[in-house]
Amino acid sequence: MHKVALFDGKLVSCADAKINALSAAALYGRGVFTTIAIFDGEPFLLDKHMTRLTSNAGAIGLALSENHFEHLEHQLRELIEKNSVVDGRARITFFDGSGSGIWSDNADGRLETLAITADQRKLSGDLNLTVSDFTVNSGSPLAGIKSCNYLDNLLAFEDSGKHGFDEAIRLNERGEVTSACMSNVFWLKDDRLYTPSLSTGCLSGTTREYILENVSCDEVCEGLDDLLSADAVFITSAGIGIRAVRSIDYRHFEQVEHEIVHLLPPKTKTRMSAT
Repeated sequence: MHKVALFDGKLVSCADAKINALSAAALYGRGVFTTIAIFDGEPFLLDKHMTRLTSNAGAIGLALSENHFEHLEHQLRELIEKNSVVDGRARITFFDGSGSGIWSDNADGRLETLAITADQRKLSGDLNLTVSDFTVNSGSPLAGIKSCNYLDNLLAFEDSGKHGFDEAIRLNERGEVTSACMSNVFWLKDDRLYTPSLSTGCLSGTTREYILENVSCDEVCEGLDDLLSADAVFITSAGIGIRAVRSIDYRHFEQVEHEIVHLLPPKTKTRMSAT
């Protein structure tokens, strides 16, 4: 992470970006965030990220208005310039900074904004995945929401690393493939591209949405056997781009040429495939 953050409209040291210890954000993780790819100093698919932030915030009871975005894009660019980011990533978080209502009487509806930047995520050349023991509850009110209550995903991700894997595929309570811990998943089978339906509980990732807008792809509810019988598997996110998977546990996949690999703009594609 870089040294300067944007906190409530001001560029400050990351150490000085502090939220109320008795807030609903600190006590319960009440907030939403998004991670944005940066290329040549420009945030990528920013409008899609802003749209999802608004939708996700509403789902957890946070009201975002146009005022919250009025100066945010300009301020984000200032932050990118201040931290000298050419190719990297940014995270924008909206916190519920008001009192929790249980531990504090000051439930004033205060909304706080934090933006930070960092280099691109570093992943190994060959991505080897496992299947996580931690299932996704598709009926949870947080299913499909990129909320600050993200520990479920993090624990699953860290558990995969303890066993020597780069990521993990997560299933829901019905045994359907949902996603990886930190990314969406696509697979190629008999020249058709598939990705889990949002009804599985997977996150509507911005890179996922971008792919669906540009490539023919079926959104499905399928079990692990369908994924493991695929010809090729890919994981996608703003932080890593579009990356081919080498293996899931015992199953190795082909490194095939498909239009999904060449979907991103030339400069973007080159940088993401190199990470």
